[in-house]
Amino acid sequence: MRLPLLAAAALLAAPAAAQPAKPPKLIVAISVDQLSSDLWEAYRPHFTGGLARLAREGVTFASSYQAHAATETCPGHSTLLTGRWPAATGVVANQWIDQKHPRQDKKIYCAEDPNVVPSSSTDYKVSPVHLRTQTLGDLLKARDPRTRNVAVAGKDRAAVMMSGHSADQRWYWNGRAWASDLVRAPEPRSVAAFRAAFAARLAEPQPGLVPPALCQARATPFQVTPTITVGNGTLARAAGDARAVRASPELDGATLALAAALTQELGLGRGAATDVLSVGLSATDYVGHAYGSGGQEMCLQMLALDRELGDFLRQLDGMGVDYAVMLSADHGGMDIPERLRAGGVAEAQRADPGLDAEEMAKRLAPSFGAAAGGRPLLLGTGVGGDVWLAKELTGDTRARVLAEAVRLYRAHPQVETVFTAAELAATPLPATAPDRWSPIERVRATFDPARSGDLYVVLKRHVSPVARPSAGYTATHGTLWDHDRRVPILFWAKGLKTAQPAAAADTADILPTLAGWLGLPLEPGTVDGKCRSEAARCR
Repeated sequence: MRLPLLAAAALLAAPAAAQPAKPPKLIVAISVDQLSSDLWEAYRPHFTGGLARLAREGVTFASSYQAHAATETCPGHSTLLTGRWPAATGVVANQWIDQKHPRQDKKIYCAEDPNVVPSSSTDYKVSPVHLRTQTLGDLLKARDPRTRNVAVAGKDRAAVMMSGHSADQRWYWNGRAWASDLVRAPEPRSVAAFRAAFAARLAEPQPGLVPPALCQARATPFQVTPTITVGNGTLARAAGDARAVRASPELDGATLALAAALTQELGLGRGAATDVLSVGLSATDYVGHAYGSGGQEMCLQMLALDRELGDFLRQLDGMGVDYAVMLSADHGGMDIPERLRAGGVAEAQRADPGLDAEEMAKRLAPSFGAAAGGRPLLLGTGVGGDVWLAKELTGDTRARVLAEAVRLYRAHPQVETVFTAAELAATPLPATAPDRWSPIERVRATFDPARSGDLYVVLKRHVSPVARPSAGYTATHGTLWDHDRRVPILFWAKGLKTAQPAAAADTADILPTLAGWLGLPLEPGTVDGKCRSEAARCR
């Protein structure tokens, strides 16, 4: 009798499997747009639904990183399922400037095909053409063409960057309707039914949500402009208001409903190969932009997100699908400066509109004039970040304009530092944990010499790039500071050992970790991240 007892004791003492017992048949990759670690930490004790379940039963890296400087939707989503930083994905921002492009609009949208004529950065053909790397779905389909690669998101750029070049189905809310850039016949029946149901709901007014005590405690109004007050809203919507539907839990609920319907109709997770379902939940980002992250509106959104995810996971359970989940975010976010100052962050402020590239070009004009054709000497897409010199500038004149622009930016009290393209090109890619990266390393991980600017302007911490607030846009992200970089990363699967590692992870670690689950070989040098042994058996 002694040997069986010893064997039983040994089994009890052995650690649980560090990954699923067998490769899951469906990977559900969820991105919650603008879910910062700050939000996660503030609301984690109050979650009772899907987010609580994932945290309770999975591996949670609560304080991890979108490690690079370009903390925007497109670059962030490009890291989630590629294992690469934006320097390799080529997606350096939501928009960049290509002065050599033949069209009049020189801004390039990250998820467009600019060679489609006519087009512009705001009226475009959705495409993954700018993504230089392969996603998990791309890699799995290359290994086994029977893999289905499906994406549903509240933004086209989220769906594109997560599914990549070989999506079978890709659906997104384009601000007017649920659309797809893929021509697939026949269209799934569930899509037509979903569109009809969503249109009917949109046509009806939606009353505000009833705030629980937790949210009422955050309902302090802040007047951002003479006509904009935020902080105590309830996310009500007028009939037919397609803009307001984005900044409410309705958008996430619809996204998850369509994702569940496609899973059922297409039989995802029931085929011969592992399938990938990418889900981009965008409402948190729209709520954050419209109202900031510290008020009653975000509280209502966080609790609704938790409930919606719980319902979605229960639907997957009911389908009997062998699925596993990865959940993370494309970036964090900074609250409105007005509320931050009231909370004791004295340095919080809005950026000086004079930091806009074209405004700065006006300061250069007395010394250098204008570029050929009267074009500004400097071009940009906002306050801070990449700035381009006019392409007509050459030789000594170009060098002098660059030096003076750097001097003017660095002299501004709201600017932390400025890096030139030459300085970034000479900087090695980071080799340490993302919480130890220096500012120049964060920008280097974003830098692509073919698409990035001639200089990169780093605003000081807690300086909001929203210089002029407007309805729907009072707060933002996009800086290299940790309020924008820190995001949670969660892994959940049947048989996965629960853990809450203290070590910081990187969103570039997600693909190698999922590859560990699936036995998917990755060629050396093809990823910037690493497999996390806390969640997978790493080879």
